[in-house]
Amino acid sequence: MSLTATVKDAVKAAMRAKEKERLSALRLITAEFKKVEVDERIEVDDARALEILDKMCKQRRDSIKQYQDAGRDELAAVEQAEIDVISEFLPEAISDEELSQMVSDAIAQSGAAGMQDMGKVMGILKPKVQGRADMGKVSQMVKSQF
Repeated sequence: MSLTATVKDAVKAAMRAKEKERLSALRLITAEFKKVEVDERIEVDDARALEILDKMCKQRRDSIKQYQDAGRDELAAVEQAEIDVISEFLPEAISDEELSQMVSDAIAQSGAAGMQDMGKVMGILKPKVQGRADMGKVSQMVKSQF
């Protein structure tokens, strides 16, 4: 079953169970899928859905940081609840050791010699780690290995 269909089924289940907070987060996901479908005139496939979910998590992590800096912990808690729901549809996260090995392999595969070749390395890594690791963390690991 596709990721979009799984999300739609989760919306129906949340409606039946009367889980308001979960339903709200799931509707945000479906709205984002629909927005991309309308804007780009495409059907959202699983790869694109993972990109969208990953972006949504990143936006919420940024919001949490801003809310906590401003002392608005109740708003940060709402964002964290949304991240928890979104994360259910993302693949299992990659461990640091596994990610480090993937970075080393990508550097060797691309023949990267320095920071000027970072784009090549990130191009190899992005499809492999999309939705499974924070791209900022991946970027830092790549920089640390040069």
